[in-house]
Amino acid sequence: MFANGLIYADIDYEYLQYVNGKNVEDKKENANLNIEFSLDKNSSLERCLDKYSFIQKGIDYKDIILMQAEGLKKRMIHTYSKKLVLGLSGGLDSTLAILVAVKVVDLLGKSRKDVIALTMPCFGTTSRTFENSVSLAKSLGVTLKKIDIGKSVKRHLKDISHPDGVFDSAYENAQARERTQILMDVANMENGMVVGTGDLSELALGFATYNGDHMSMYGVNAGIPKTLIRYIVKNYALDFKGKVKAVLLDILDTPISPELLPTSEKETKQKTEDIVGPYILHDYFLYNFLVRGYSPKKILALGEITFKGEFDKNTILKWLKIFFRRFFNQQFKRSCLPDGVKVGEISLSPRGAFTMPSDAVYSLWEAELNSL
Repeated sequence: MFANGLIYADIDYEYLQYVNGKNVEDKKENANLNIEFSLDKNSSLERCLDKYSFIQKGIDYKDIILMQAEGLKKRMIHTYSKKLVLGLSGGLDSTLAILVAVKVVDLLGKSRKDVIALTMPCFGTTSRTFENSVSLAKSLGVTLKKIDIGKSVKRHLKDISHPDGVFDSAYENAQARERTQILMDVANMENGMVVGTGDLSELALGFATYNGDHMSMYGVNAGIPKTLIRYIVKNYALDFKGKVKAVLLDILDTPISPELLPTSEKETKQKTEDIVGPYILHDYFLYNFLVRGYSPKKILALGEITFKGEFDKNTILKWLKIFFRRFFNQQFKRSCLPDGVKVGEISLSPRGAFTMPSDAVYSLWEAELNSL
């Protein structure tokens, strides 16, 4: 039975043009087609905007971990590596990485002792993250090595005549590079490979120490943004009981931090999201910029609707400017990334998935941002 009525919906012509434009033939047909974005302040949208763009409905965290594990497993077999070596900090990224590493050795029928987790406390390491890294390694049954890098870093800083009491980027990065050196050398000693823990959000922002945590022999989290990592670890925790669940839940509750500045407290005052901005916003920016091809103006307008009551326009704009600035001026770090498995729609790997000159100028995006 039919009845007369009005059917209406939001149609994103700009997005359709962006998708069609990726095809060579469509580029020819749409060469003279230009659709400008506009949204009246009094307009309302029928479509539901999701702040967690990377967490698709029906997604199974087990499938993602399996994809990561299969990629790492292939590399391990291909290079005849006997063991997997990674730094365990007590943070989200290294937590997911060790869960993947354990999955790999389980799939290969190897002992979990073939996963070597190194916890390397230094000036900014809190008792909470240190204890969580130790508890997680023990509860998973992997090999745990504790190496305090404080003396080594102090000696290095003295060798380069770094002033005492100056907590600059050299002071912070010296710790990250010392940890990477240890990981690489232990991997050589054990006939193993270093598993990178950095995620897609950090790669987009360039929030990694060049030739420090930026480097590994395979980056299992390279295709996974921070919001999705939190989702995976949370669901993994909820499926388990006992010590594994308890430590994972505490890691989820721990503020994200590089822990590179001196502290004597259980909880660090150096919080990543105070420095670069909320990851929920940056992942939203990243998704809509690369997957949907949105302009800064459009991302801001839709972001105001999506995060209404959570972030105001000025806050969103502030972090949006930082996102675009860092995305472009940190491309040189992504131009020499280790291999890593592509899990979702986005990869920032320079080997075909994302190609951009390291000195690409973002003046057009900057001009639009400054006009908002």
